Amino acid sequence: MNNLAFTEKDEKIIAEKGISLASISQSLERFKKGFKPISLIRPAAIDDGIKRLTIEEQNDLESLFDSYQGTIMKFVPASGAASRMFKALQAFRNSYSGSIDDYNEFISNQEDPVFIFFKNLDSFAFYPELKKVFDEKNAISLEEAHLSRDYVKILDFFLGPDGLNYAQLPKGLLKFHSYSDLMRTPAEEQILEGWSHCSGNELEVHFTVSPDHLMDFKKNVKEVVSSLEFGDSVKVSYSTQKKSTDIIAVDPSDEPFRDESGALLFRPAGHGALLENLSELDADLIFIKNIDNILPDHKKSPSIKWKKLLAGLLIEYQNKVFNLLEQAENGTDITDEANELLPQLGVLGRMSEDEIFDFLNRPIRICGMVKNEGEPGGGPFWTDSDGSQTLQIVESAQIDQSNPSQLEILNSSTHFNPVDLVCSIKSFKGETFDLEKYRDSEQGFISTKSYQGKELKAMELPGLWNGSMANWNTVFVEVPIETFSPVKTINDLLKKEHQPSEAHE
Repeated sequence: MNNLAFTEKDEKIIAEKGISLASISQSLERFKKGFKPISLIRPAAIDDGIKRLTIEEQNDLESLFDSYQGTIMKFVPASGAASRMFKALQAFRNSYSGSIDDYNEFISNQEDPVFIFFKNLDSFAFYPELKKVFDEKNAISLEEAHLSRDYVKILDFFLGPDGLNYAQLPKGLLKFHSYSDLMRTPAEEQILEGWSHCSGNELEVHFTVSPDHLMDFKKNVKEVVSSLEFGDSVKVSYSTQKKSTDIIAVDPSDEPFRDESGALLFRPAGHGALLENLSELDADLIFIKNIDNILPDHKKSPSIKWKKLLAGLLIEYQNKVFNLLEQAENGTDITDEANELLPQLGVLGRMSEDEIFDFLNRPIRICGMVKNEGEPGGGPFWTDSDGSQTLQIVESAQIDQSNPSQLEILNSSTHFNPVDLVCSIKSFKGETFDLEKYRDSEQGFISTKSYQGKELKAMELPGLWNGSMANWNTVFVEVPIETFSPVKTINDLLKKEHQPSEAHE
């Protein structure tokens, strides 16, 4: 390791993070050689990798889940900052002078997201809070500031530390939805959705959060849990992305990047780092959903229904798999039955008797897939994995963009991944799998970033539902578009599905 030429200061920083020198050496080598592109065979489609449930199947699966007696958890990645939601507002805040020329230009484009934001300011759930803090700290009211075109001051109080400070908050703590007498954050809504589809069962909701926001999350969640009569049926737990999963950054020459003080720079390894958090959970059935894909109460019904259906399908397949594995342990030849089941679990190609057990005895995931309507995100594909065809969720960054045939397959996908899945991480013996064994280390990402104006290269671990679950048994199921309504920009909250029910009556 001496050839890495790390100083004592470097080694102290590395040790504080809990990262081994061997791991850093591997990362530096990976920067040099890159990642092998994933090889697409064809898009998954209805009856070719994606199940479409009949009404009869839906009724049976919902009943199966409603009678389930195992432990249930909802896993919600929630450490992401909300700052990207306000990109257009921040740019306007930095450039708008308030002059008549600027104002005339501002009102000339009524399709501009900033114009739409201010036109509908009082339609956002956070408006009462913004008005309260603005009116308390200014000589004029928020309405008067709006009429006098003092947009920058309004944004200062919306985004900055003197007001709501939304630019520094995690997305999970923003006020998304308003009701007659209260406002709710995504964190609160996620708990309520989980409680609704797990009614009758105990539920634990687990948030992965930034250490800086842990106390704020606990305060917000405590308020909603105490205000509703959950009793002991709902518990909430937290974890943070481990510093030991951070990855060293490099300069364009693939040498370790150093900041202005000469210290090594490390960056978070993306949501693939949450595989460790997931592996430490103890539940028989785990739902996974992004923090911002959540709807208010009057729009939750489709999501609640389809959560039950995905979970019912997991239980059905788990019963089949566990039954076969128990037979195999007792000496029964399960080759024919297993080879009939494995294609339904995302693996094509007949397996030998020696391979069968290992292919069945894996974590299982059931993933909802939505019809592609132009939304960004990964999609479901059949891929070439060491000669076998397997179902994978693939991002565009994972394929060879210079290969026309691969781009054609990518662009012909009929469905995309809304990150709406339920999984089992326990074996038929009740033991938690070592999830690292089922990660494909070739499915990471390298991207170009900057730090204080200097270019650098950053690396992310294989995504949690991409490469980190590459070798899981996988079932894709078509779910309706009504279950998918993420909030990526602040104006997404103006869509009718995020507005109060009375606003559209």
